[in-house]
Amino acid sequence: PDELYSLSSFLMLARSARLMSSYASRLRGFDVPTVWHEFTPLAQSTGAVNLGQGFPDWSCPDFVKEGLHRAVDGNHNQYCRSGGHVRLVKSIAAHYSPLFSRTIDPLTEVTTTVGATEAIFACTQSLLNPGDEVVVFEPAFDIYSAQVQMAGGVCKFVPLRATTKDGKLEFTYDHAEFEAAFTPKTRMVLLNTPHNPTGKVFTRAELLALSATIQKHPNVVVIADEVYEKLVYAPHTHERIATLPGMFDRTITVSSAGKTFSITGWKIGWTIGPAHLIKPIMLANQWVQFSVSTTLQEAVADALERADGAHRDHPSYYSWLAADYMARRDRLAAALTGAGFGVALPEGSFFIVADTSKFQVPDKYLKETTAAAPVMTRDWAFCRYLAIEHGVAAIPTSAFHCPETKSLAANLVRFAFCKTDDTLAEAERRLLKFGASQP
Repeated sequence: PDELYSLSSFLMLARSARLMSSYASRLRGFDVPTVWHEFTPLAQSTGAVNLGQGFPDWSCPDFVKEGLHRAVDGNHNQYCRSGGHVRLVKSIAAHYSPLFSRTIDPLTEVTTTVGATEAIFACTQSLLNPGDEVVVFEPAFDIYSAQVQMAGGVCKFVPLRATTKDGKLEFTYDHAEFEAAFTPKTRMVLLNTPHNPTGKVFTRAELLALSATIQKHPNVVVIADEVYEKLVYAPHTHERIATLPGMFDRTITVSSAGKTFSITGWKIGWTIGPAHLIKPIMLANQWVQFSVSTTLQEAVADALERADGAHRDHPSYYSWLAADYMARRDRLAAALTGAGFGVALPEGSFFIVADTSKFQVPDKYLKETTAAAPVMTRDWAFCRYLAIEHGVAAIPTSAFHCPETKSLAANLVRFAFCKTDDTLAEAERRLLKFGASQP
C-alpha cells in the first residue's frame, strides 16, 4: 500500500539523518538515495528495457582489446609517473595539439586521472576555496554539485530552457542570466559540451559570448567537460572554448577514453591546460590516487594512436563512431516521435531528451513517494509509469536540476541510445505500443 511505502521511505530518511550526523559536513545529503538507486533496480525488477543509464551495452573495439593484451604481455604492471604514464600523455598531446592549434607539452600541460569524474574532483579540490562560487548550466550532471560541495564551493545555476523553434525542440540559455550569475566570489565556470543530458552542442558564437563575460573576471577559470567530444553529429561541430582568444590560459579541458572507446569501466581520463592550472591537479592527485593504472594507460595510449587510422570503410575510427551513433540516435528519435513524444534531436552525446506533455500520468504515480523522490515530480512519476506498465526505463531530467528549477523539467525525460540494435529494436516496439495505447 502507498501508506506503507511512504512510511518506509520516511524511516529510511530518518535513519539516514542519524547516520549523517556522524559524517563530515562536506557529505551533507550524500546518504539520500539518488535517481540511479531507484531506476536501475526498477528496470531490473520490472524487466524494462533500460534506456536510463548512459553506458554502451556492447563490447569495446577489437583493436582496443588487443592493445590491452599487448600492455599486459609487455609487463606494464607497476606504478607509473604520478602525472601520467609517459606514453599516454605523449599520445594525448600528439592527438590534441592540432585540435587546439598549439603544441601541447605532454609533461606539464597534460595529466591523467581516474576517469573524467575524478578529473573534475581534482580540479575542484585544487582550485576552490570554501565559499567560492561555480557557475553551472543546468540540467547538470549530478556529480558537479556534489564535487563543488565537497570542495566547500557553492553552485550558481544558469538554466538551459527547452524552447520550440521552427517546430523543433531545442535548449537555449539567456546570456543575461549567465552574466548575472557572476559575483565577486565567482571562481569557476563548469561548462559541459556536448551536454548531458540535453545533447546540446554549444556553438562558436555562444562560446565567444561566454568567454567575453568570463574574461571580465580575472580570477575565473573554466572547467570544460568534453567527454562526448567525439559524439557530435553533422552538421554540428565541436568547438573548444580553450581555443578561443585569451581562453587557453584559463581553461582546463577534461576528457576520457570511456565514452569514445566504450570502456567506461576502465576509468582513464585526462586534463589538458596551461601548466599553472595543471600543476595544482598533479599536486592534489599525488595524495589522492598517486597514479592511475599503468596497464590501462598503456592500452589507451595504443588506442589513441590507432584510432586515427581507417576503420570499417571510414577514414578513421572517430568518423565511424559518430556515424554509428548518429544512426542509433535517428532510430530512437523516430521511435519516440512515432509514439507521440516531442523530441529534442541531440546535436551531440548519446542522450535524447523527450517531451512527455502529450501523455497523462496516472494519479497513483503522481501521488506516491519513493526514497529517492520524497516530493514526487511529474517527470519522475512518468518514468516510473513508463517502466512499470510499459517496460521502458528512462531518467527524469529533474534529477539534474536544483530544487528551485525542477519545474522546468516537469515534462522532460532522458533516454540513452548507446545500446545494441536488439535493445533499441525492443525499446522501439514497446514505445510504439505505449503510444498506441494512449488516448
